[in-house]
Amino acid sequence: MTHDVKTIEVLREALDDEYRARATYQKVIDTFGPVRPFVNIVEAEDRHAQALLALFARFGVEPPPDKWAGRVPAPPDLLEACQAGVEAEIDNEAMYERLLRQTEHPDVLAVMRRLQQASQERHLPAFRRCLERMGGADGTVPNGVRMPPS
Repeated sequence: MTHDVKTIEVLREALDDEYRARATYQKVIDTFGPVRPFVNIVEAEDRHAQALLALFARFGVEPPPDKWAGRVPAPPDLLEACQAGVEAEIDNEAMYERLLRQTEHPDVLAVMRRLQQASQERHLPAFRRCLERMGGADGTVPNGVRMPPS
């Protein structure tokens, strides 16, 4: 399968982001136990990484190593973990929007759109619910910041 340098750069950035998310959510589980939604989403992040790794294999390109596993700090509490999850999924959507404009490869576009959709339609709402459970119904989070709108 043919590819261009820019498409591989796009895949590398996306994979690094999925690795970071997986490591971050795994650290929450390692620190606080098998709490929702982290136990479900860490598995989804692994599936996301696997989908991107499959593209590397199809292109015959060596993927970058996971530099995040075991190297992310634990959040101080579950409230901040949920807030970080909300922020990470919002950032993930923006990253995919930017990366989708940088490639025209149909297989890459299809996978990245699917990952972006999962992030926005499943992960972000789950972290927002987590934040509401931890921070109260008004959506207030640490430092008095309001939760981003749904």
